[in-house]
Amino acid sequence: MPEGEKYAIIQEHLNATITMVLPNHQTDSEDEGKAAVDQDIEDIMNEAEGLEKKDEAPVVQIETPDSIESDADLSEKMERSARTVIDTCMDLRRGENILIVCDPTTTEIGQALHDAASLRSDRVLLIVMPKGRHHGEEPPAPVANLMRQQQVVIAPTRYSLTHTRAVRQANKDGARVATMPGMTVEMFTEGGMSADFNIIKKNIGEMGSFLRRKRIVNVKSDSGTNVTFEVSWREWKFDDNGICNRPKMLTNLPAGKIFTLPREGTMNGTIVIDGSWDSDLVDEPVVLQVENGLIVDVKGGTAAAQIRQTFGEAARRLKSKDQENVWTVAEFGFGMNPNARLAGNVLEDEKKLGTAYFSIGDNTTLGGSAAVGIQISGVLASPSIWLDELMLFEDGNFVAH
Repeated sequence: MPEGEKYAIIQEHLNATITMVLPNHQTDSEDEGKAAVDQDIEDIMNEAEGLEKKDEAPVVQIETPDSIESDADLSEKMERSARTVIDTCMDLRRGENILIVCDPTTTEIGQALHDAASLRSDRVLLIVMPKGRHHGEEPPAPVANLMRQQQVVIAPTRYSLTHTRAVRQANKDGARVATMPGMTVEMFTEGGMSADFNIIKKNIGEMGSFLRRKRIVNVKSDSGTNVTFEVSWREWKFDDNGICNRPKMLTNLPAGKIFTLPREGTMNGTIVIDGSWDSDLVDEPVVLQVENGLIVDVKGGTAAAQIRQTFGEAARRLKSKDQENVWTVAEFGFGMNPNARLAGNVLEDEKKLGTAYFSIGDNTTLGGSAAVGIQISGVLASPSIWLDELMLFEDGNFVAH
């Protein structure tokens, strides 16, 4: 079945059954209702995939002790991560309205979050929406309307809802929101999501003393990075710590980074992206030459060609006087999550303790002037970072005292 038709089927059911997953229930009859709702979701997905219910006898599968143990282990990890999100990150209170938005690629994660949330509140909704086509695409209107009515929204989806009107409006109306773009079961149960976010918040908070009153940042690496720029020490952002427990807060999960706006026009030198670009590990390092805060040359493998094409197309959509601004070095940050891994997903890569990243493109969310409608990040695997004369990281290891 063509993708468009599949999504149309899901959307039809979504619009017709907006309450298809209801608040958690405790009675036997209500448990039956929950099971029926879960079956409804499965039926919708099967229909979308072109599968039909069959009355044939089920195929008997003999499970080995190893497979049983493996399934039990995965289930335990899913439950643990879901409880971390609900109890620690979002600090869900009893009786709060919470909406979990997933798509066909993340239904297992959505169900785990639903189960964990149901232990704390009886006002839990889980909704499966069609998979988007790109980051920033608006969710269907029924989903956006529901988001505005919640105290808590969690969105594990293939493509990011972070920069959508729906999320901004939900935030404005008082919801605290966690988005989890590109989340997979493996990412959900391992790596950055297995961290203790209370400790990460503490560690990030303590970094303020090292950054205070420092003006010049110098980043170097064995692969050839050597770039210097100015920052305003008051503008470092410490909120990406995984704790999203107050109204109108917004976070990505997994979390754990500190970042800021490089002062426009001050960056000069060479950046070598030797970790990942966007959501792929680089096949060979990408060399970015920077002059006065703008990328003036890009060299490397397939990622370099992709960068030139992507940003070139973005520039052509702008007025001629604004086109060079797509090459603005828009953001700099470094990872603080000791459990995160460099695995080819920017959501986790830039949070790994000891990595650093540079974002290219739009810097308006941090107060800059490059309103160019595109921003993509590249990660350095193990850089050394100086703030004025203080060495913060050496080859990816934290050394400041």
